[in-house]
Amino acid sequence: MPDQKDGPVLVQRKPFVDERGAFARIFCADTLSQIGWPGPVAQINHSRTEKAGTLRGMHYQRPPHAEAKLVVCIRGAVHDVAVDIREESPDRHTHVGVELSAVAGTAIYIPEGFAHGFQALTDDVELIYIHSVAYNQEHETGLRHDDPALGIAWPLPVSGLSARDASHPMIDAAGQSS
Repeated sequence: MPDQKDGPVLVQRKPFVDERGAFARIFCADTLSQIGWPGPVAQINHSRTEKAGTLRGMHYQRPPHAEAKLVVCIRGAVHDVAVDIREESPDRHTHVGVELSAVAGTAIYIPEGFAHGFQALTDDVELIYIHSVAYNQEHETGLRHDDPALGIAWPLPVSGLSARDASHPMIDAAGQSS
């Protein structure tokens, strides 16, 4: 993974477990600020995906509404991907893919300047997204999950793709989104 303040960071939650069950912190501003969290929480979203193989993404918001996010898997498992879309980055259009699972207690911090998507590895997946900026429809866009310029190898055959996600542009030969 890239340098902690430069790219996505895998976050390992540390649950307290006893005979009653478990307790784990999802978000701690003090801890996450050390890896680049930019400030207050503006929005928290919850998603549920029913079938393994379903793919959601590759979403991002354009500046001035670019967002950092913490993605936490609270049920099942996903293959989570972040693509560097920063104009001046030497890693532009490269990606990081990690498995997030409720059992492992893993999450991923994704800074501004990255498109994000995931594929459900199990049925009945639930994710919590913590955003630094509120959703702005006029600044929302995305990349194609199957763009050869990105070279993302999804672990399962892709299914359940929304019409919106299927219509995201490819990156052209000049490296720009169409």
